[in-house]
Amino acid sequence: MKAIVVTDEAAGTAGMTLVERPEPEPAGNDVLVEVHAAGYTPGELTWPGTWTDRLGRDRTPSVPGHELAGVVTALGYGTAGLSVGQRVFGLTDWTRDGTLAEYTAVEARNLAPLPGDVDFTVGASLPISGLTAWQGLFDHGRFHAGQSVLVHGAAGGVGSMVTQLAREAGAYVIGTGRADGRQAALDFGAQEYLDLDNDSLEDVGGVDMVFDMLGGDIQKRSALLVRAGGTLVSIAGPPEARPADGLAVDFVVEADRAQLKEIVQRVRDGRLRTNIGDVAPLDDAVAALNPTGRRKGKTVVRVRA
Repeated sequence: MKAIVVTDEAAGTAGMTLVERPEPEPAGNDVLVEVHAAGYTPGELTWPGTWTDRLGRDRTPSVPGHELAGVVTALGYGTAGLSVGQRVFGLTDWTRDGTLAEYTAVEARNLAPLPGDVDFTVGASLPISGLTAWQGLFDHGRFHAGQSVLVHGAAGGVGSMVTQLAREAGAYVIGTGRADGRQAALDFGAQEYLDLDNDSLEDVGGVDMVFDMLGGDIQKRSALLVRAGGTLVSIAGPPEARPADGLAVDFVVEADRAQLKEIVQRVRDGRLRTNIGDVAPLDDAVAALNPTGRRKGKTVVRVRA
C-alpha cells in the first residue's frame, strides 16, 4: 500500500516521504480500515507518540495522521460492534501508525459509524476538532447554558467547533485571533471578536470560561479574566496561570464513540459546520503538508477519490 512516513523529528514535515509499505494486520479488537480520507494536525510531529510506542521504544519510520474516514475491510480476533463493509470515522491511537496511508489498523472502540450522507472528507475533519471542543466544554469545562465563553483561535479548526457547540448550548461567545479571522469567527457564531494584535484583551471584562489554544502570555492574561467559579480550559499544555477563584484544566483529547455520534448528527442536521482548509490527494499530500503560507482550517488528505 501507499503511505506517508516520517523518520526525522528535526526535519518536521519536510522529512515526509510517500513510500510503499506492507498492508497492516488487525490485532485483537482491531479493525482494518480502507482509508478514504485522513486528517492531519500540524503539531503532531512534536508529539512523543509519533516517534515511540507505548513502551517508549523507537518506532520510526512512522505513519502520521490520527483522523480517518473509510470502510472496514477486516476484523481482528474478538472485534465486535462493527462489521466488514461499514463506513466509519474516528480517532486512532497516538502511539501506532496513523491514517496517511491506504489502510490502517485501528481499535474498533475508537471508531463510530459514518452515515451514508456524510462525505468521507467531512468525516475525516471531525474527530480531533470535534472531540476536543466537546470534551473541553462539557467534560472538563463544566459548561452550562447562560455562561460566557472566550474562545482563542475562534476561526481555527478547534476554535470554530468550540464556538458552534457553545452557541448551540446557550453561551455568549467572544472569539479572538488575527484580524483576518474576524469574519470567519463571526460566521461560525461568535457574538464578539477581538483582534489580538490590535485590540486589548482586557477590554473583554469577566467571562465564565476561557478555551485556550495558544498558551504563553495570552493564557496568563486570560486567567485574570475568569470570574469566580469559572474555568480556564487549555489544550496548549499545563496552564502557566490559574484563575484567582476558579479552575484551570488541561487535557488530551480521547476517542469516544458516543460523542462522535453526537457530533456527526449535528453535521447532518446543519447545526455544525466543519472548517476544512486544504484538501489534497495522497500522491500530492507531502507538498500540501508543507504550505508556503499560514494554514486556514483543517488539512484533509483524500486517500481515495
